[in-house]
Amino acid sequence: MSEKRTDLALEARESFPRGHVEVQGVILEKQHCVDGLAEVTTVKINDEAGSRAMKKPKGTYVTVESELLLDEEADREPLLLCICEQLEKMICDMKRKSVLIVGLGNREVTSDSIGPKMTEHLFITRHLEQEFGREFMKKNQYGCVSAIAPGVMAQTGMETGEILENIVKGTKPDLVIVVDALASRSVKRLCTTVQITDTGIAPGAGVGNRRRELSEATLGIPVVAIGVPTVVDAETIIGDHLENVLGKQGYSESEIEQFLGEVLTRETENIMVTPKNIDESVNRISRDLASVLNHCFQKKGY
Repeated sequence: MSEKRTDLALEARESFPRGHVEVQGVILEKQHCVDGLAEVTTVKINDEAGSRAMKKPKGTYVTVESELLLDEEADREPLLLCICEQLEKMICDMKRKSVLIVGLGNREVTSDSIGPKMTEHLFITRHLEQEFGREFMKKNQYGCVSAIAPGVMAQTGMETGEILENIVKGTKPDLVIVVDALASRSVKRLCTTVQITDTGIAPGAGVGNRRRELSEATLGIPVVAIGVPTVVDAETIIGDHLENVLGKQGYSESEIEQFLGEVLTRETENIMVTPKNIDESVNRISRDLASVLNHCFQKKGY
């Protein structure tokens, strides 16, 4: 059976055997917020040993998990404030920075459209600063925010990295925030989880089409990535279910592994699964993420 794919650092850490209480170079911290309705997990990869073990770049990965993200009727404002707080902890002096917010993904593919749809709900202010000056911005407590949804290579013929490199050179923001869909290895985490990281991102991660990374190394300024898992490998779902069933029936690990190797063929490798109500979830989450960013950079975000 191939390695179970995930874009979440939390799940990468969970993939280690239970006996591995500690992983060299990796720190794990957990806490609760919103009266226990949300769990915040911070994974810090401090050195190259931790990076190799986790197969992820060095940096900080914060995961906020809550079923409130699925509930249209719930009061989600406390949860969104919790997410905003985690973002502010990661970005020092956040409100004073000029920021370029990038909605990654393909608007025509529902499970990959969180980024582009999020940009539709942002409060954009960079043009106001250019027209009315910094005093106007200070008086109204507006941050300097610009945004773009660059599409995907099949639509533009250009790498997202190429587009953003030129925009950054021309507009000179202090910070780039990218928002994208991710892949999880757990069905329960689909559309209920937000990951924030200061390591940047590889566009197309959530739909298995990785492009050149967007990071401080490639763009020359800090890059913070916000992602929400919207898809899971069909192979992971099938494999987890069969492991559970066969384990309960008393089969050994080697027997289960052999059986899965026969069942899971190349036909299941590239199939991604998404919830049947993904349209509603993507629309809601894209609005929620825009609200978080509006709140973080403007006087009034909700």
